[in-house]
Amino acid sequence: MTTPRHHEIARYYEASLAEHGDTHLGVAWPKAEDVPVRHDVMLDLVARDPARPEGSVRLLDLGCGSSHLLEHIQATGLGGVEYAGADISEPFVALSRRKFPDTEYWCLDLLSDDATPLGRFDYVVMNGVFTVRAGLSFEEMFDFLTRMLPRAFALADRGIAFNVMSKHVDWERDDLFHVPFDTLAAWLTANLGRRYVFRADYGLYEYTTYVYR
Repeated sequence: MTTPRHHEIARYYEASLAEHGDTHLGVAWPKAEDVPVRHDVMLDLVARDPARPEGSVRLLDLGCGSSHLLEHIQATGLGGVEYAGADISEPFVALSRRKFPDTEYWCLDLLSDDATPLGRFDYVVMNGVFTVRAGLSFEEMFDFLTRMLPRAFALADRGIAFNVMSKHVDWERDDLFHVPFDTLAAWLTANLGRRYVFRADYGLYEYTTYVYR
C-alpha cells in the first residue's frame, strides 16, 4: 500500500523531535517567543465566539504534537477548557501521554477510512498542521488542507481554528505553505460557509483562520 503523501509532514516533525527533543524546535517552531503568541491566538477561537457555550468547553487539539498548547493552558491558568489531543504521529502521542496521563489522546490519521471516531467537541484547533510542506507541492498541500478541514469541522459544534503561512512576507520559503487570502476565502465560502475570520494582527508571518457554525 502506498503511504499517503501527507504522512511526509508527520515524518518531518518526528525528525525535529528526534533532533531537538520536547522543545519549540522539536515541533519545528524557530522562535520560542512566538510560540505562546500562537497559542493565545488559537485559544481566541473560544474567547471571540459570541455564542460560546456556558460553563466549560471541550477542545480538541488536532495535531497536538507534544501538547504544548495544554502546557500553555495550565501555565496561564485558563479555566473552563476540557482539553483532548490527537495526532497522526505515534512518537508525539506517546510523549504527550507520558506527560499528561490523565488526558484523552488518540493516535490516528483523520483522513483514513478506518479513523477511530473521536466524538464531539465544541472547538477544534490545528496549530502548525498546515504550515510546513515537507516536500509536498502547493497543490498537494492545498488538497490536504481541503480534505482535512471538512472532517475537522464535522467534529466541532461551534468552530475550528488553523494557521497557514501568509503570502504577504519579505520572501517565501520553499518548504512552507503560503496561501493567498482570496484562494482560501473562496474555498471556505463554497464549502464551510461565510462565518470565518482571518487573523493577521499578531505580528508573525502567518495568519490564523477561525470558522464558526
